[in-house]
Order: sequence, then C-alpha cells, then structure tokens
Amino acid sequence: MTVEAAHAARQTPAASVRPVIHPVWVRVTHWVNAVAVVLMIMSGWEIYNASPLFPFVFPRAVTLGGWLGGALLWHFAAMWLFAVNGLVYVLLGLATGRFRRKFIPIRAGELATDVRAVLTGHLAHDDLAVYNAIQKVLYVGVILAGIVIVLSGLAIWKPVQLQTLTALFGGYDAARYVHFLAMAAIAGFVLIHVIMAFVVPKSLRAMIVGR
Repeated sequence: MTVEAAHAARQTPAASVRPVIHPVWVRVTHWVNAVAVVLMIMSGWEIYNASPLFPFVFPRAVTLGGWLGGALLWHFAAMWLFAVNGLVYVLLGLATGRFRRKFIPIRAGELATDVRAVLTGHLAHDDLAVYNAIQKVLYVGVILAGIVIVLSGLAIWKPVQLQTLTALFGGYDAARYVHFLAMAAIAGFVLIHVIMAFVVPKSLRAMIVGR
C-alpha cells in the first residue's frame, strides 16, 4: 500500500461521519412531546365528548380515560409533561440560537416558491439540516399553538383563580373554542409530520440517531 493510499484509508472513516442534525436535547424533547401530545389529544377528545362545542363527538376508540373523570386525570398529567418539556425546548432553542438559525428569516417569496413546489411534487429534501419556508412556518406555528393551548387550558381549568387570563381569551366559553382550535392546529401538524416521516424516511432516522 502506498503512502497516499494509507493516508486515504485513515481519512475515510472520519470523512464518512455525517454531521449532527438534531442534538440530543432536541431528540429527547421531541419524543417526550410526541407522547404528551398524543395523550393530551386523546384525553381531550373524551373531555370534549362530555360537553361538545360542535354537533359531533369523537369515537370512543380514539379517546382516552373511559369517562370524564378518567380523561381529566390523563389530560392534566399530560398537560404538565407537555408544558414543562415545551418550556425546556423553547428555552434551549433560544439559548443555543437554534431557533434563530433554523426558523429565521421567513420570506414570503420563498414561501410562495415552496408552496408551488409542493403542489407540483418538486419540493426537495436533500439537506435535512436546512428547513424550507413551509417547515419554518409550520414549526413556528405549532410552537405558538402550543403556547396558546397551555394558556387557554389554564384559563378553562382555573377560570376564577386566573380570571384575568380567562378574560384575555374572551371568557370561559370563548377560551374553550380557542383551546379546541389550538388542538386542531396541533393535530393537523402531527398528521402532516407523520406523513412526511413516511415520505422522507431519512428525516425519522435523523430524529432517532441525530445524523
């Protein structure tokens, strides 16, 4: 073996190591959040069924808790997990600069271009480390929806003790509608997220191993 070949052999392993896309804290908070969101949505649907806002209810097969009391226990437990985990995610995202690097800027022109690419089936996913404009909008949107759902949930839970917060949502009844709409936004995001994991399976691998 020549000196050049030996040198190339030594360099190959290092060169083949893929860069980290998602650090450990992102992966941990992502999967904890996934569990919390599923529990919150399913138990929330059981709570909704006890006093529907619209002329429909959710099938018992997709609800959690069995009855209103059981659903409330599940919902509150998942709510604290979701709130604490979400707070950790947001604080680390701000402190490490990840939010600034990943989500900013969001340009209208880029968003329009990416929407056209989606509609024509030409949106590229070559570099998972770089978010396209649609991803930026969806991620920022779901973070905001998460904040709204926690605050509106607190307003519903403690309407007397947190009457100022409840008033900001327009009262107890209005807070219930806001809470439902925030849930619908998060559920829609989860659906899109799962579909994209199947369309771009390497994105799921990256969220498991980081690379």
